[in-house]
Amino acid sequence: MLPPSPRDRTVRVLVVDDSAFMRKALEKMLSADARIEVIATARNGAEALEVIRSQDPDVVTLDVEMPVMDGLTTLRTIMAETPRPVLMVSSLTTRDADVTLEALALGAVDFIPKQCSFVSLAITRIENELCEKVCRLGRRRHLRPMRPRPASAPPAPPGPVPGPLGNHQAVVIGSSTGGPSALEQLLRPVPRSIGLPILIVQHMPLLFTRSLAERLNRTCTVTVRLAEAGMSVEPGVALVAPGEDHLTVRRDRTGRVYCHLSKEPSDKPHCPSVDVLFRSAADVWGRAALGLVLTGMGHDGLEGAQAIVERGGIVLGQDEASCVVYGMPKAVADAGLVRYAGNLDGLSSYLRLNCLQSKGVFV
Repeated sequence: MLPPSPRDRTVRVLVVDDSAFMRKALEKMLSADARIEVIATARNGAEALEVIRSQDPDVVTLDVEMPVMDGLTTLRTIMAETPRPVLMVSSLTTRDADVTLEALALGAVDFIPKQCSFVSLAITRIENELCEKVCRLGRRRHLRPMRPRPASAPPAPPGPVPGPLGNHQAVVIGSSTGGPSALEQLLRPVPRSIGLPILIVQHMPLLFTRSLAERLNRTCTVTVRLAEAGMSVEPGVALVAPGEDHLTVRRDRTGRVYCHLSKEPSDKPHCPSVDVLFRSAADVWGRAALGLVLTGMGHDGLEGAQAIVERGGIVLGQDEASCVVYGMPKAVADAGLVRYAGNLDGLSSYLRLNCLQSKGVFV
């Protein structure tokens, strides 16, 4: 008899949190899904490491602030000894947002905002999203190790990178699960002299998008800011959509392109939405819009990518091998909208070699 495939097997989860209430809440949500088995809970990082070594869970949910051994120390040990998907459990505070972004850079693949997850009227939707993430990440563990790549490490071979696919005037990027680290790897090699504006939607609450913009601004050469209403869209500047607001671009009577923030449309599953940003980019730049769809669960970006392509613009996608979750890029690729799919180094090379050259700037 053949063993069960990664798709069919139960995902085994370890829940780590110093709060008994949080441990119980997470265990209850996860155990309600027949695809998931919570094999143990732990009160701190030291207990968690003992369970990992003895029971080898597929996925770990890991609190940020804990006594005895905190989340970052625990995460570093997990990634050094036995890498596996780790979901951080983070409070909605500035400190926890900064620590969570550091955890994502160290190899954690996603996070769960505590207040959103457990004191929300949308508890059913959040529970479903949590379980779906755990299932996908648990299966992903058996495909490749979850090791972060140090900033000093040489880039992976990008494979063949095509020449210019269009006369690009702006870059719009959408990402979700695995996105913060992917964005850092994508943008880090891009020089300040890039001749195009960059706009980014990453599915995150407001405090986390602010921390993300600050971190990217520190680690990347291009200037990265959190988008504000009325802010001008400028070449060489990357703007991150603030959590809980859709980011769109508009052009005024003088030709200036600026940011517009709104909570409408309110029927989108994500706010900010990749679809909303991409559609507005198609309206403003038409055939000169370049869209990039990176790692993430679901299909946000599909409708927006369709709008870009219908106006003559170009869409690129992250390939399956380099995605933490091959959901958003898969939806766009399956629809036949992707002109080039590559790993993050390939996509970064495309930006450096083609977007700069199209403006007469060479690297």
